Amino acid sequence: MKNTALTHIHEALEAKMVPFADYNMPVQYEGVNVEHETVRNGVGVFDVSHMGEFLLSGPKALDLIQKVCSNDASKLTVGRAQYSCMPNENGGIVDDLIIYRIKEEEYLLVVNASNIEKDWDWISSRNNMGVDMRNISDAYSLLAIQGPKAVEAMQSLTSVDLSAIKYYHFEVADFAGIDHVIISATGYTGSGGFEIYAKNDEIVQIWDKVFAAGEPYGIKPIGLAARDTLRLEMGFCLYGNDIDDTTSPLEAGLGWITKFTKDFTNSEALKKQKEEGVSRKLIGFELTERGIPRQGYEIADKDGKVIGKVTSGTMSPSLNKGIGLGYVPTELSSEGSEIYIKIRKNNVPAKVVKLPFYKKE
Repeated sequence: MKNTALTHIHEALEAKMVPFADYNMPVQYEGVNVEHETVRNGVGVFDVSHMGEFLLSGPKALDLIQKVCSNDASKLTVGRAQYSCMPNENGGIVDDLIIYRIKEEEYLLVVNASNIEKDWDWISSRNNMGVDMRNISDAYSLLAIQGPKAVEAMQSLTSVDLSAIKYYHFEVADFAGIDHVIISATGYTGSGGFEIYAKNDEIVQIWDKVFAAGEPYGIKPIGLAARDTLRLEMGFCLYGNDIDDTTSPLEAGLGWITKFTKDFTNSEALKKQKEEGVSRKLIGFELTERGIPRQGYEIADKDGKVIGKVTSGTMSPSLNKGIGLGYVPTELSSEGSEIYIKIRKNNVPAKVVKLPFYKKE
């Protein structure tokens, strides 16, 4: 098991630690619901240093990214980030990722922790263009400072106007007494805030100063369990649950990051799939009776026939009802469609709803 540079702090705070993607990670501190509400209404901090980071640089860096990623990275200017995915050759997804344009010919790719080695091998095997690739995952830490009070709470730590950094934009600037930190207006919660990339030997100082600055705002450390309930309320896909090597980006509702203005891995087959339509779609559903849908539970139609499985599910802390994601036949994917979730021996009724589940007031 690997530790992050902050593991000793989580243990001192008596976090419940669990193995996740080969890392020893905090799953919760006070409890999922309390931590969830802290991020929805105030400000909380996640250690997500297990995520992977690759630096691609050189005159052909963009060409390589365009070749392996579905979104159009040529739209990126320095200081902007983009959500994308890497299709495989069989209609599925190698991983989803965020691409940052750091300099004119330098890009940072942020990938899922469980896929670091797989992604590195995938991109490397397609790098016949002399692109300089560096896997800096083990040298860098990542904090997600999330919630509606994040801007106000963190402003004293930097000379940059945090309120001026737009969604999916970033600055390389001073933060918490450290120079050259990436301050990115990204996150996985739907409640605003920032992600902070810094070297491992800088992150303890940053953590301490973040909590000192955030104290008047009720800042708290947040575990991975609340990260999951927060992202699910937004309908954000989790790799390994809602998308994987067998799910098409078009089935997963990721057509908006699949741009056919260029050639990329399997683009011809995906373009054909778009033209012909998909036979199944990833939907969001809410239970209309009491119950908690869990990953792996079967989804049935009104006749009791199994038509799919729940890919992610929980009791929503914000909505106080069972919510989930799952693949169903396209004819049952429209808003309002009736489906049933098999919870133990019961077929619990549910309806297909438009994402996100959680909508800001």
